[in-house]
Amino acid sequence: MAQGDYLTFEESRLTIANGTFDMDTDAFSLKLITTLPLIGATTPTLGDYTEVSNGGGYTTGGIALTTTYTEAGGTATFDSSTNPSWTAAAGSPTNIVGGLLVNATNTAFGFVDMTTDGSTPISLVAGNITVTWNASGIFTLA
Repeated sequence: MAQGDYLTFEESRLTIANGTFDMDTDAFSLKLITTLPLIGATTPTLGDYTEVSNGGGYTTGGIALTTTYTEAGGTATFDSSTNPSWTAAAGSPTNIVGGLLVNATNTAFGFVDMTTDGSTPISLVAGNITVTWNASGIFTLA
């Protein structure tokens, strides 16, 4: 896994099918966390991880995303027109390892690895952080 890769939890396809996630209507956000999730985690929630502390350039609760879920030619695409961005400032978190994609009930759908090597945290004191989603969407299902 490389820095910036988005990964969907293995159980996430099932959570669409069983109604845990309504990709059309759920409100989603990206929250910064201090521990890197495992792709095989079952029914993960924000409570399974520690959100970084409020301060400086980060407000606890992350950034709300404006999302779309479309289907064309047998491929469903989940995307966001919001590229979450946080501004560097003194007092910001220095222990960021990932961004957790959650719905309004804080049930996690996937995550972004923000480390350079799978374990070393990055700092919002050291510089701005922006997550730029892939031009083809956050993820697709075919």
